[in-house]
Amino acid sequence: MLDGNPPCRDIDCPLCTGLPQARVRLRIMALKPQPNHAIYLEALRRMPPRQRLAKAFELSENTRQLFRRGLRRRFPHMSEEELDRLYLKRLSLCHNRNY
Repeated sequence: MLDGNPPCRDIDCPLCTGLPQARVRLRIMALKPQPNHAIYLEALRRMPPRQRLAKAFELSENTRQLFRRGLRRRFPHMSEEELDRLYLKRLSLCHNRNY
């Protein structure tokens, strides 16, 4: 417990690790309609390769920033060093190593 708040019960949280109620949370999300998806894909196809690559890098960076912000919101009690370690650990689990 930190500042009177109950622990988050996440398996990676140092305050919650070892608690019997610590478990992985699974959320199933319904996909929302994407009426403009075909238009977006066509716009990507029309882009020159250099611009498509720049867009891919931009989207990757935005995803990393959102991921890190989400970890910070989920683990507000962690120091920056602890958050960095958790970020890298979780990122390594998401990375496709089949290349």
